[in-house]
Parts: sequence; structure tokens; C-alpha cells
Amino acid sequence: MSKEANVVKKIKIEATRIKGAILKGSKPSMKFPLRSLSNVTYRPKSGFFEMRGRKKERTLTVNTVKTFAQTLRIMALSKELIETDDIATKREAYYVSKNWDSARFKEQTESDTVIDDVEAFFGLNREQLGFIPEEKGGEVAGRLVVIDEDRDTKKKLKIDCTKFGSGAYSIPIAVEQLGFETKASFVLVIETAGMFQRLVKHNYWKKANCVLVSMGGVPTRACRRFIRRLSDEKKLPVYVFVDGDPYGMSNIYRTLKVGSGNAAHLNEFFCVPQARFLGITPQDIVTYKLPTHPLKEVDVKRAKDALKNDPFVLHHKPWQRAFEQLIKMGVRAEQQALAKHGLNYVIDSYLPEKLANPSQFLP
Repeated sequence: MSKEANVVKKIKIEATRIKGAILKGSKPSMKFPLRSLSNVTYRPKSGFFEMRGRKKERTLTVNTVKTFAQTLRIMALSKELIETDDIATKREAYYVSKNWDSARFKEQTESDTVIDDVEAFFGLNREQLGFIPEEKGGEVAGRLVVIDEDRDTKKKLKIDCTKFGSGAYSIPIAVEQLGFETKASFVLVIETAGMFQRLVKHNYWKKANCVLVSMGGVPTRACRRFIRRLSDEKKLPVYVFVDGDPYGMSNIYRTLKVGSGNAAHLNEFFCVPQARFLGITPQDIVTYKLPTHPLKEVDVKRAKDALKNDPFVLHHKPWQRAFEQLIKMGVRAEQQALAKHGLNYVIDSYLPEKLANPSQFLP
């Protein structure tokens, strides 16, 4: 049985169960994993956030009939998308619901939540259910050949990531079908598009013999999965270069490395446990005398929340010290702050110095 047929089978089994309960005059219910940081645990051996097992139950009652109906309609839409080999963005799914009379969604946040619930309920990612993200997956440059296939002929296509001139290869929304060829020594994952473009402009990947990946902020699931598969299959270390602030450290890096509470049911596939934090570290701000900005109130709150509630931070003493140092300093620094010492200081000095001692990177 194909993966697609198996997904359809799961949907049919659940729909049949609910129908049977209704015909018997009983109240059908569905149990969904509770998607929050409070319902995850961090085990270094596995390397990612795992569900603790707490669930929320949705029972068909007068008060829940609309949400229950919407859940079933999303399941039906997923079945249709799979059977017709089609896709829908979350935005498109929201507009499709406008044909569902009283079951239609008022806002997209409502439909997004139900799609996420259905994803968690079946233990599948939304791409397997036919729903795709609006945003692209990220960009890649350097010593990597991506092996894809022509959608019409099914012939293999080799895409050389060194041959995009001033541009870069865009990671597709689905990456499971991709293959890789590379002789790179490591993968350098970069937060900002500006820093990525500087490294591409000067062919830094040649000098360092690496693959460059731009996340463009918090990495999409496709971007995380791409990096994970590349690292796993080609045994490449992954080094992450982001802004030196609580958002870059907690939201961006931690999400890439161990996943999130909201998607804990899928973190096994959409995280990169082997990733290491190159910088910008709080100590880098001191060592390289970087220009800084004051921490905003939201930054301080994010850092303190990480120290108090984040299972990953609570497990790693180096990360606790890093957040405490940042709070004590009361400042944050961007990647681009390295330009104080010269536009290409990051290429000529900072990255070579840091990469000479990867064992010193934060976990």
C-alpha cells in the first residue's frame, strides 16, 4: 500500500468509527495531543522534544458541534486532496470552507488550528495530508548537488548548488524525494538573508568547503527537514549562525535543533539534533567588541521564560549561563554588527576563528 493510500485508509477508519457511534445514538469523541511546551520532555538521547502524552478530548455536543463538524470537513478535504493528487495552502483551505455553510471558518486562525489538530491526531505532517505552507523552505548555495526528478518524465534531475550565480537553490515544500551528492565538510545554517547573500557573493563556500543554508528567520519545516536529511545521509556536522538575542537563541536555534512544543508530535522528523550553535553568543559580543542594542522588555521575558520553562535550556548548563549572561549584559547584537570591523570581517576573521574550535560551540 502506498503512503497516500495509507493516509486515506486512516481517515476512512476514523470517519467510520465516528459514524458508527452516531448511528448507535452515543456521543462520538476524538482525542488530540495537547500541543504545548508544558506537554513535552527533552531527552538528550533522542535529541528532540517528545510528547508527554497529555491529550484533549473533543466530544460531539451542542456546544462543540461546529468545531467537530469543521474537523470532519478538514479530514474530508484532506482525503479529496490525496485522492486527486492535489494540494492546498492553509489559506486556500480557509477559503474552501466558505462553502460549508454554518461550518465555515470566520478567521484563518480557526482553520489553521483545526488543520494542526488533525495533523496531530493522525500523527502525520500536514504535507502528507495535502496541506502545504505559504512560505518557501529556505535557500541553499555551495558544494551540494540536489537530486530531484522531472514531474512529467520522472527522470532524475541533478541540481548543482554551485551553479546559481548570484542566486541560490530554493528548498521545495516537500523534500522527502530528494537525494544528495556532496564532498562538503559541514553545513553552515544562517538566520538572515543579508548575511547569507554576503557569504554567497564572496563564494565563502569555496573557502570553507561547505554548504550554506539560509533560514530567513524561524526555519520552515521543509528547511529543517532538508538540513536533517542532508546531515544524516552525508554525515555532515551542522553549525548555526544567528543573531545574538533571545529570539535567535531560543526561537530560531532551539526550534531547529529540538523542535517546538506546538509540533512535538512531529519533532522526530523536523529537527536537527546534531546542530551546534556557532554564534552570535553573548561572549562573542564581549570578545569581538560588537555594537549592541538594549534588550527589549519582550527579549528579557523570552530569556527568563527559557530559563524557567524550556526543557532544552533547563537540561544544558551552558545555555543557562548564556541566557543569564545576556540578561546581565542587557544587550543584544545582530550578525551584521561584525561589519564594524569591516564588511568582510565575518569571512576573513570571525568565521575562520570560530570554526577552528567547533568543540567550543554551545550545544
